[in-house]
Formats: sequence, C-alpha cells, structure tokens
Amino acid sequence: MNYRHIYHAGNFADCMKHALLVSLLHSFLRKPSAFMVLDTHAGIGRYDLQSEEAEKTGEWREGIGLLAEEAPSSPLAPWLALVRQAGGPRFYPGSPLLAACMLRAQDQLICCEKHPDDKRALYRLFAQTPNVSVHERDAYEALRALLPPKTARRGLILLDPPFEEPGEFSRLADALATIRARFANAVVALWYPIKHRTPVRAFHTAMAGTGQRNILVTELLMRPPHDPDRLNGSGLMVINPPYGFAEDAQAILARLKTVLGAHDYETSMLVPE
Repeated sequence: MNYRHIYHAGNFADCMKHALLVSLLHSFLRKPSAFMVLDTHAGIGRYDLQSEEAEKTGEWREGIGLLAEEAPSSPLAPWLALVRQAGGPRFYPGSPLLAACMLRAQDQLICCEKHPDDKRALYRLFAQTPNVSVHERDAYEALRALLPPKTARRGLILLDPPFEEPGEFSRLADALATIRARFANAVVALWYPIKHRTPVRAFHTAMAGTGQRNILVTELLMRPPHDPDRLNGSGLMVINPPYGFAEDAQAILARLKTVLGAHDYETSMLVPE
C-alpha cells in the first residue's frame, strides 16, 4: 500500500467525517463515566497543509480552505474550534488528534496504525499524553485483540480504511461482526468512499443483512456518483448513534453542502432501532 493521507488531508471527505466525529464525541461528554475511543486507521494525527504533498493535490482548498469564515452559531463551529486549537488552518488535525483534544482525565484513546513511519510520527505526537496509546498493528486484528475495553463500559470505534485494497467493504462488514461479539453497545462509525453507487448499495445490503439494528447512514456527494475513477462523495455509517445525533448530522451536512458547493447529502436509517 502506498496510500498517504497527507495528499488528501482537509478535503471535503475529511471535513464531513471529522465534523460528524466531533458531534459523536460530544454525546459521550454528557455523562461523567469514562469512555474509550478506538481509532483503527489513525494516520499521523496532524497534517501540514503547506507541505509539498498537500500542495501537490491542493484538495484541502476545496475543503477546510473554504470554512475559515464560519460563524460561531454554525453547526460546524465545535469542530472548527478544535481545528484551530490543534494549529489550523495550516496544521490540520486528523481523527486521533481531534479525539485526544476532547478526552477527559478518565477517558482513553487507542490509536492503531500499521505503517511504521506513520506510527512513529503518531507516537511522537502523543508522547506526553498519558491517556492515549499508539499501536503498530493491523486494524482488523486490533478489534479482536483490544475489545472489549478494560477501562470503560462506553466507547466509540472509528474505522476509516484507505480503500486501496480490494474487498474493503467486506472487511468492514466482518469487522462489525467482531465488534458485536466483543463490545455490542459500542457506537461504531464506518467511513466509506462513494465513487459509483453499485459497491455502496451492495455494502448497505450486506450491513442490513447482518441482523444489526439501529444503523444510520450519512452521505455527502460533491457530484453525482457516476464516475468510478473519482471520489464523488463519502459516507459515514453509524451503528448505535447517540440520541440527537441524526438531527445534528442533518444540520452539519446541510451546512457543508452550502459552503462546499456540494451536489447533495443524505441522512437516513438503514435499519431502525
């Protein structure tokens, strides 16, 4: 695999995923009891948007680059505040850094990254953060090794693979079965790309057939999903979404559609509770 997220950091798909992730994490902060976050494809945690790699594609310019003037009343404001806290707009925080910024003393973040260089960068980022641990291991193996959590009864699991290898949709479905067996009450967020509809429809059908209840689908389309060679949109499937999240997601996606000039968005229950 030669995928490196620095080429895509801060693009529309990141903006969608991270704004929704922050909303999910805010729901955990409503209660004092500890929670755990498992980020299975963590990357390096923070990305320099002035780097040669980021400038080569310039994808961030059509994503986070359009969001600097959002008002404090915007549904994107909680996420954007964390982006600024982490060094934005130049340094864009990935999902592990966003989660780490929201942890309380009793909470825990576990990051998995199988690329040795990226793992070392992530370890350096969190070297002074005692409730963040970094593992160099395969994401799907980590689910079997690290669940259920030992320190919390509540948790969020984020799976956002790069989809550089065939069969990734099938691996996500298998991952959900592992999570159900080991940590059934977890909130699970599964990110996926939308190039054309056929693979996405098959994924939705497979997930609906697992027997899992309470599955919410959120999607943001930048253009109609007709070209299989382009990233036309992205989705975040959320299992066991917290109370009120569907409404928050609707507001977040509506605002992103307006500011980013997207084609369409959707929030819908794939399987009811």
